Amino acid sequence: MSTDIQRLLDIECIKQLKSRYCRYIDTKQWDLLPGLFSDDVRFDGFASAPTGSNGAAFVKGVSTRLDAAFTMHHCHTPDIVFIDDDAARGVWAMADYMEWPEPIGLPDAPKARGMYGFGHYEEEYRRIDGEWKMSHLRLRRMRLIPLPEDHPRQSGAVSPAENDWLPVAGR
Repeated sequence: MSTDIQRLLDIECIKQLKSRYCRYIDTKQWDLLPGLFSDDVRFDGFASAPTGSNGAAFVKGVSTRLDAAFTMHHCHTPDIVFIDDDAARGVWAMADYMEWPEPIGLPDAPKARGMYGFGHYEEEYRRIDGEWKMSHLRLRRMRLIPLPEDHPRQSGAVSPAENDWLPVAGR
């Protein structure tokens, strides 16, 4: 297979990896999240885990912080470059919405029940045993807009835990 075609296939695999990352967080599929990461993954810039955290600390932190929250993560416009055949870096524009049942004590908005966030993910990927994995994730937020205490609460939506998700081939 030509190198150009292989690169396109690899980019598509990395895009699917990122899609799963967002979906597993938003649907609270905490048990599937670790399978996206290399054994030596590191995280930076996340409120749910200290800088330099490994995969286990990140999953524990994000599951604890977001379990009661409604979240929706969107990642767009991936810019993926290859370091070599089995390593790549990417930058993704991101927007997220997070809403908790009660105020969460944001430093600049202690009565806020959530936030809209905007920024970028900077990531590194490695192909391990033929499968792309995330090996470094850094979140750089450019803007946070707090949800006021009286922000209308979600109603009538199906909880992610209640959804009957279609199985993904090979997963």
